[in-house]
Amino acid sequence: MVDNEHTNRLINEKSPYLLQHAHNPVDWYPWSEEAFRRAKEENKLVFLSIGYSTCHWCHVMEKESFENEYVARELNDLFVCIKVDREERPDIDSAYMTVSQMMTGTGGWPLNIIMTPDKVPVFALTYIPRESRRGMVGIIDLTRQLKELWTQGREEVERRAEEVLNDLRRVTQSRKGKSVSRETIDAMISQLKQSYDREYGGFGNAPKFPSPQNLMFLLRAYRKSGDTELLEMVKKTLVSMRMGGIYDHLGFGFHRYSTDAGWFLPHFEKMLYDQALQMMAYTEAYQVTGEKLFRDVVYEIASFMEREMTSPEGGFYSAIDADSENEEGKFYTWRGTEILQLLGKEEADIFMSVYNCELTGNYIEEATGRSTGKNILFLNRSIESEAGRLGLPVEDLKQLLDRSREKLFQYRAGRTRPHLDDKILADNNGLMVAALSKAHKAFGEEAFLASAKKAAGFLLDKMYSDGRLLHRYRDGESAINGYLDDYAFLAFGLIELFESTMDAKYIEVARKLSETADLLFKDEKEGGYFGSPSDGEVLPVRMKEGHDGAIPSGNSVQMLNLLRIGTILSDLRMKEAADSVADAFSSDIQRGAMYHCFMGIGIMYSLNSNYLVKIGEKHPLSRKALDYMQQKYEPFAETVFLNDDNKSLAELLGEASSAGDAHRKILVCIDNNCFPPVENIEELKELIKN
Repeated sequence: MVDNEHTNRLINEKSPYLLQHAHNPVDWYPWSEEAFRRAKEENKLVFLSIGYSTCHWCHVMEKESFENEYVARELNDLFVCIKVDREERPDIDSAYMTVSQMMTGTGGWPLNIIMTPDKVPVFALTYIPRESRRGMVGIIDLTRQLKELWTQGREEVERRAEEVLNDLRRVTQSRKGKSVSRETIDAMISQLKQSYDREYGGFGNAPKFPSPQNLMFLLRAYRKSGDTELLEMVKKTLVSMRMGGIYDHLGFGFHRYSTDAGWFLPHFEKMLYDQALQMMAYTEAYQVTGEKLFRDVVYEIASFMEREMTSPEGGFYSAIDADSENEEGKFYTWRGTEILQLLGKEEADIFMSVYNCELTGNYIEEATGRSTGKNILFLNRSIESEAGRLGLPVEDLKQLLDRSREKLFQYRAGRTRPHLDDKILADNNGLMVAALSKAHKAFGEEAFLASAKKAAGFLLDKMYSDGRLLHRYRDGESAINGYLDDYAFLAFGLIELFESTMDAKYIEVARKLSETADLLFKDEKEGGYFGSPSDGEVLPVRMKEGHDGAIPSGNSVQMLNLLRIGTILSDLRMKEAADSVADAFSSDIQRGAMYHCFMGIGIMYSLNSNYLVKIGEKHPLSRKALDYMQQKYEPFAETVFLNDDNKSLAELLGEASSAGDAHRKILVCIDNNCFPPVENIEELKELIKN
């Protein structure tokens, strides 16, 4: 229970995560010069704890340690204590997460760093229990050891800090290798094939993350090579995730990741960026295969987003917690007796059989190996197969399951809901704008377009001023200068929105965002982009990352943006600039190709012919051609639609002087060189198929 007798400096913050800790007895500071000044004046180490508001183990550590009076006294005595929301300050998180991975080989949240008053890290740990156990040092023992070390061996601590800083600089320095080539793409494909789980889909072992960027890369590789194995890898992964416990079968949307290899036991939090990236992957898979299941998932994610994660202003909230009532997954799991009582025996027997529920529960606690007595809903086979197994007509079974899910959903709505992190982040919102715009093109669903336009309008109105983006909006306040991801991801969303609307303002702002990114983030010496702006706070290192994490890197998205804007606007300079981004990370890519799959999308785009399809409104096949380009899977082609009402677009494309003539043609162009005008849709398909 929160003790409101204690109030620290976090009470004045906007971050939901920091506010969660505002009544801890720990004397928390937000990240500030005031905190580091005090550490210097009082000759104290700094205890930096980084997390986010929907993080399960952050909650555990708070309850065990940060709410404990004795632990708080120990921490306050030895340290100046600082709390950081990793989603508000990704620059801080990235720098010190690299420290953790360098020192311990692992990373995660909460991330706890012991550092000098000069911000130089000395030790890195993730979750720390209150008492030492099973080989894990407890926070009480840790503070005692550090107190002795700091008071009796400060020179050793400072020497270690200097070594860590030097190692950090070495690890993060740019290392160019050979320029990327088709062999780079081949290496990515080969490593993904080797890592692919042929039983359950996905890549690697437990814990297993969705990694939609891998699937989007493989779809493009399939499009170029015709290798059906790549398509089967994508399809199996998408089907397995939709059937697994990682998917919320009642309220829809994906949980964060699966703690097991079979997608059964999820880490229950729901993140905005996961919904956006998954929506993109399922949309593209539908465009390639036409499979209804993939279309259904897109609509289901959209309905979940509209219901639970959309603000009245149109922006999208960041995340929904894994926990409720201090228990992970309590909101989402079911006792068999609950299902029986709500559905009645006949209906419950069928529902529980299809969704693999048991009266004694199917959910085994990882730590103890004991049954929780609860069930996680998941499918072993398609509903059509289940109907055959049960001897029921398919439509009858579908209707019964729809009724059953609705009853459980309505009952679940009365439970204590998990915490909603209602801050709005420019980068993750940009991803959702992209996802909804892609989905609108594929399905023609006007609700998707309306949602994308409203979100984009909110971002440009509330979080974009004088050419600069702000990173976070909450409670009517926009704050924190934007990072590379904000500029890159929003530009990505606006490019997709442009191709859904053909409204020139969206591609114009996307170009401006990319130009500003060059001014603020570009590494003029080594290539690529830093994550934080040149006029931002000075940290021990300025991070520059090309590999994918939970989301694609800002560098990889920015590379693709430059290529696409360059294609749309016939600007070869932007396309040349994009190639230099991949070259800046070529050495890293050679060492771990499969961890750079979104950059692989950009590399593949650059290495292949990229088509600009100009469709004039007055051509008799204009609408049919536009529908084809928007609905079909053509990832290496961009589209513009010219008409008399769209003069600003014509001017942007340099078509103003010959607008009347251009409006009567369908042209396919590569690097400002156009083929003879297209006369029919089959000819259009033939020109852009390579």
